[in-house]
Amino acid sequence: MINLLSMKLKAGDSVAIAATARKVSAETVKPAVNMLESWGLKVILPDGLFDEENQFAGSDAHRASVLQKLLDDSDIKAIFCARGGYGTVRIIDRLDFGRFCRHPKWIVGFSDVTVLHCHLSRMLGVPSLHATMPIDIPADAATASCPSLSSMKKVLFDGKCSYNAINDDPRVRNRNGSCHAPIVGGNLSILYSLLGSDSDIDTEGRILLIEDIDEMLYHIDRMMCALKRAGKLSGLKGLIVGAMTDMRDNTIPFGHTAEVIVRDAVSDFGYPVAYHCPFGHIKTNNLALPLGIECRFEVTGNQMSIDFD
Repeated sequence: MINLLSMKLKAGDSVAIAATARKVSAETVKPAVNMLESWGLKVILPDGLFDEENQFAGSDAHRASVLQKLLDDSDIKAIFCARGGYGTVRIIDRLDFGRFCRHPKWIVGFSDVTVLHCHLSRMLGVPSLHATMPIDIPADAATASCPSLSSMKKVLFDGKCSYNAINDDPRVRNRNGSCHAPIVGGNLSILYSLLGSDSDIDTEGRILLIEDIDEMLYHIDRMMCALKRAGKLSGLKGLIVGAMTDMRDNTIPFGHTAEVIVRDAVSDFGYPVAYHCPFGHIKTNNLALPLGIECRFEVTGNQMSIDFD
C-alpha cells in the first residue's frame, strides 16, 4: 500500500527537475538545486532541460522524451516540475507510465502540473504532491525558511502532514463537517480543461481541491457550472477552496467574488467546505499537500484541519 511513509526520501537519494511546460533557465532553477542539495539530495538536471521552442521547454516530443526517461529511472525518487504556465497537456498522451507504476515516485508541482496529478489519480491510482515549484523558490531558500518549503520537506522526509487554517472572510462561511477520504484536484482551469478526457478526475467519494489565478470571474462561474453539470461536485466527501489569486472582472461587474461563486455552485450539497485554504498561487505560503492518499478533513466554524495518519 502506498502511503506517506512508503514515499519518504532520505539523504543521498537522487531527484530530478523536469520542464513539462514553459521554458526555464539554469539561473531560475539554481535556488532549487541549492536547496535540494542542502537537504542532502543528489539533483539530476537532465540533458535538454533548458531547451527552448517559443514559450515551451523544447518541442512536445522533446519534453515528453526527457520526462519519460525520468519516469523510467528507478534510481530517481522524486521529480520536481520546474514551472507551470501551459504545455503539460500537450505531452501527457505521449507518456508510458508502466515502469513508473512498478517503482512509484513523487511528482511534485501545481498549477499546470495538475494535468499530471489528475492523470496519476484517474488512470494509475498513484499519489503525487501538490506543492511549490523550482521557479518559485527564492534565492536564499537553502538557508531561509518559509511555510511552502518547510511543509514540502516535512512531507518528503518525515512522511507527515498536518495543517490548520482559518477563514475570516464574512462573505463565505465555511460549512461544518468531517470526513476521511483522499484529496484530488488542483488548478480549476486545468480540471475544467480535462473534462471528458482520459485524465478527467474521479471525484466520487473524494475531497476536491481547487485553486486558480488571473481568471475572469465569469470564467470561474463557467468552470464551476461545468463541473457541477458533469457530476464532479455532487458525490464529494469535502471541498477545499485554495487561493483564488488576482481574479479579474469586466467593466460591468460580475457581482461576486470567486469564493462566493464556488459557494453558490455547491450550495445544494451538504459536505464540509473550507475557504481561503493555504494552497495554490500564494508564493511562500503554498503548503505541500499530498494527493491520492487518505486523510481526515474537518471543518468547524472558521477553522479547518487536514491530517494524514
